[in-house]
Amino acid sequence: MKLALLLSTLFISAISLSAAQGGSTVTYVGHDKVTAAMASGGALANGSDFAVSIARRTAAGQVEVHDKETDTFYVLDGSATFVTGGTMVGGKVSRANQQVGTDITGGETHQLTRGDVITIPAGVPHWFKEVQQPFTYYMVKIVKP
Repeated sequence: MKLALLLSTLFISAISLSAAQGGSTVTYVGHDKVTAAMASGGALANGSDFAVSIARRTAAGQVEVHDKETDTFYVLDGSATFVTGGTMVGGKVSRANQQVGTDITGGETHQLTRGDVITIPAGVPHWFKEVQQPFTYYMVKIVKP
């Protein structure tokens, strides 16, 4: 019950932020779609200035830096070693407004576990360095113009 309340609050916050920035479309996602996304990952809602999804990781990833996206994660299950800040090593542009790299020097290490929330502002390197399977998290991306 607490999880459902928290997810609802995060989702409503994402939509409210979008509306405050000029969006006018209400997005409703039924519990069946949310439950399916929790099992395998997937998008829940997207707009021009936000994205809401459930992500599922089974391995470490690349270092990422988003120029215009702020990420907020709520850990649903599992644990991971997550590094933020510092300097990205081996950075390359992977798509518009995003670079990926191979390592971070000087960052801060966080041990993420179920129930944790972490927000990564646009421009901050971040990296799932180690992932203990399964690792599932609710993700809200807010895109600044």
